[in-house]
Amino acid sequence: MSASASAPTAQARTAELFAPGLRGLTVGLVATITLAALESLAIGTVMPIVAAELGHLELYGWVYSAYFLGSLVGTVLAGGALDRMPLVRPFAAGLMLFAAGLLVGGLAPSMHVLIAARFIQGLGGGAIAPTAYVAIGRVLPDRLQPRMFAMLSTAWVVPGIIGPSIAAVVGEVAGWRWVFLGLLPLLLLAGGLAISALRSIHDVAPPAAATPERRRSVIRIAAAIGAALGAGILVAALGSSEPALLAVGVVVGALLLVPSYWWLTPRGTLRLAIGVPAAVLLRGVMTFAFFAADAYIPVLLQTWRGTPATLTGVVFTVTTLSWTASSWLQARRIDHYGPRRFVALGFAFIAVGALLTIPAVTAGVPAEITLLTWALPGLGMGFMYSAVTLVVLRGVEGSEQGSASSSLQLSDILGTALGTGVAGAILATGERAGTESLGPALAAVFGVSLVAALGGLLASRRLGAVGATISVRGAQAAAVD
Repeated sequence: MSASASAPTAQARTAELFAPGLRGLTVGLVATITLAALESLAIGTVMPIVAAELGHLELYGWVYSAYFLGSLVGTVLAGGALDRMPLVRPFAAGLMLFAAGLLVGGLAPSMHVLIAARFIQGLGGGAIAPTAYVAIGRVLPDRLQPRMFAMLSTAWVVPGIIGPSIAAVVGEVAGWRWVFLGLLPLLLLAGGLAISALRSIHDVAPPAAATPERRRSVIRIAAAIGAALGAGILVAALGSSEPALLAVGVVVGALLLVPSYWWLTPRGTLRLAIGVPAAVLLRGVMTFAFFAADAYIPVLLQTWRGTPATLTGVVFTVTTLSWTASSWLQARRIDHYGPRRFVALGFAFIAVGALLTIPAVTAGVPAEITLLTWALPGLGMGFMYSAVTLVVLRGVEGSEQGSASSSLQLSDILGTALGTGVAGAILATGERAGTESLGPALAAVFGVSLVAALGGLLASRRLGAVGATISVRGAQAAAVD
């Protein structure tokens, strides 16, 4: 029995993902993730151009935070729906909201309207990743799941190579609005492919009793709104120059955020209980550590150091390629070493990369050094991102994969929103202090990334038992081979 369950893992081939029964799902998910990657990298590249035209640099971080706070609510809505209905329904609704956000964002007359558009876009984007996770968990056998996650990481390669550079050229020549609007036709193409594949998936868990399930859904939605409000209030308070508003905002934000997060995640998440709860919390820590600094690479290079947008594009390209390369390496070796080692290694790479990037804020250090220093956090994310996802998918029953994937994605989004928001508050403080304070503020942003990564490195030991379990699978497979 152990041989039949474990042996195929070592022999899984990427080509199997394109077998007749799986080809449609693979192509559809890869197309969708490719679009999401292109959107993320393109908009991140032109954001300094947007801020220069619309003004309000102090609101820079909110363009990111609004998207991810919207995604937080959208993820919870999708997570509950995915366990009760065909996957295609919440996914299609999400695509419509995503398109509406792109349209409004491309026509935004002010930074405030752009922030609202990003929130709408995030509501739709929140349905994409949970749907992909659940589809993979329901359709693919365990032995092919690491390969699929690596394939999804590969979906970032082409956008990572051409997306930032094209966005930089479009933003500087035609205007940043066309970066938003130009993504709409691609959304129709990628969304159509994914919807066609998802229609064939009918493995839906039977719904629970109507009244308890309805009550649970209402509570989850209320908790999601509470978490989004709490995170928003917390981020806004951190950026306030008034001590009283800062203190009150932090308290109110925490009172809304912490209970909501507790309700929306597996029991034991906040205390780092070994296994799935620790994996869910660590996903949030890793996205906080990475995106708190990654979102401000364009500000560092274009606004502070005065480099062209093309350098930002190249840095994002290198980071994406390093993320993809380490993701494939992790997929090949995770059943041998287990996820804990890869997660610890990933946090270590983020910490070192953040530390080495801090000198780039000084005029005496070439800005081009970020091509090397920021590739290290990319390697780190590739090592640990999919590893944590596998821990969660393999640690719950099939009927619970929708809720578990939603919790994982929620933690992912919340970490990103808080990371970019906290860093934005630091940037706003530096902006208020004067132009010359922007450099020290950016150094502090990368310092926050460093501290968060070191905390994640220490906490990664809580995956020990789960890591051993998956490692045993790999050892058994090798023995059978």
